[in-house]
Amino acid sequence: MPTPHRERRIAESFGVDAARYDRTRPRYPSGLITRIAAGVAGPAVLDVGIGTGIVARQLRAAGCRVLGVEPDPRMAAFARAEGFEVEVAKFEDWDPAGRTFDAVVAGQTWHWVDPVAGAAAAATVLRPGGRLALFWNAGQPSPAVGDAFAEVFRRLMPGSPMNGAPGVSAAQGYGMLADRADDAIRGSGAFGAPERWTDEWERVYTRDEWLDQLPTQGLFTTLPADQLAELLEAVGAAVDKVGGSFPMHFTTVTTTAVRVR
Repeated sequence: MPTPHRERRIAESFGVDAARYDRTRPRYPSGLITRIAAGVAGPAVLDVGIGTGIVARQLRAAGCRVLGVEPDPRMAAFARAEGFEVEVAKFEDWDPAGRTFDAVVAGQTWHWVDPVAGAAAAATVLRPGGRLALFWNAGQPSPAVGDAFAEVFRRLMPGSPMNGAPGVSAAQGYGMLADRADDAIRGSGAFGAPERWTDEWERVYTRDEWLDQLPTQGLFTTLPADQLAELLEAVGAAVDKVGGSFPMHFTTVTTTAVRVR
């Protein structure tokens, strides 16, 4: 399996345009946020990879008090401007200074964390009965649109993971990351059995909306400007061919476990 947590240049590149990231990245299902907030004993939440505060704002609206840990100082500065306390560090290296939390969450970030070290660190800072919740938005266009995008990536980024593995959906791909997280959670000996939750939803993207969001994805944040421009032009042409917009089906994949000792 891929080991994205070792790709530090990508993991710490998202702040190259924090405002775009915050504007364009999808939010998380309100039902999921409510379920997490309602299922913990208190309001103290640690957000691993808080980024610009997308998850944190949703949790704050649900009554939680959020502290963020974030390796990219540019993203941390954005989240601070949103009213959050953020400490700059990789989660595996972060010093909690004796603080404990009712929940540890990570939205679209846990694959940048070493899963074994991350599970151990989460167990250290969670109170008994506290919940670890790791979740990802897996977007899947229709087969026709997905094939058109894949053709662009095969031509302009041969060998890129954006080409996907034949027969493997985005939800299955993120599910494999969740499986890896589950193995580490079990191996820590500190948690009960992991649970898997899924939320299905859909959003329609216009051409301009999709091209605005695409550069925030990890494979593109470090591309040279001329290569990115060529890629966006080709993807835009593909969206034009299907009428200028397309539906994206999302599966939000969550793995969660409660600290038992």
